[in-house]
Formats: sequence, structure tokens, C-alpha cells
Amino acid sequence: MARVKRGTISAKRRRNILKQVKGYRFGRSKKERIAKEAILHAGAYALAHRRKKKRDFRKLWTIKINAAVRPHGTTYSRFIDALKKNNIELDRKVLATLAEYEPAVFAEIVARATK
Repeated sequence: MARVKRGTISAKRRRNILKQVKGYRFGRSKKERIAKEAILHAGAYALAHRRKKKRDFRKLWTIKINAAVRPHGTTYSRFIDALKKNNIELDRKVLATLAEYEPAVFAEIVARATK
């Protein structure tokens, strides 16, 4: 039976791991065992932060809407309540975009909701 050398598989695995941690600091970019652990932690943080990004954007939209409705003599919570009572179904992302880039259109929405 022919001799089987297994160095290529190990080298490939090591190469792939070290490629993923390129740019990490200290031993995390050079040493295989520490690099593996760094990849696991990075993956966990990436997942958590993808979830957190949704929360962060919703907070940002709320702040933008609140800042835009204040000059119209109302608050964010009253405005959202008025939208629901008048069956105006625009989500916060759209409202925040309108408030920032189309103030005239936003002013009309505020007027219709709070009439």
C-alpha cells in the first residue's frame, strides 16, 4: 500500500484559518490555536451586532422623527399615536427619511395626522 502524506490537508486548514484572521493583533494573526478562538469570538460578535444594528437604526429613526415633529407643536409619541388613529400606515424608516430629505411632505403628513 502506498504511503499517504497528510501535511497538505493540515497546511490548507492552517492557511484558511490564518487568512480569516489577517489584520488581527498580536498572536491572533499568527498562532493557529489563538486564531481559531478569535474566529469563534468574531463570529459570535458579528451575529450579535447584526441583531443590534436593527435596534440602533430604529432608535435613530425615532430621534429623527421626534426632532422633525417638535417644530410642528407635537411630540414623537403623540405623533405616532395620531398616525395610528388616522390609519396612516408609514413605518418609522420612511417617516425619518421624509423628515430628513422632504420636509414639506413630512409637514403635510404631520398636519393630516394631528388635525
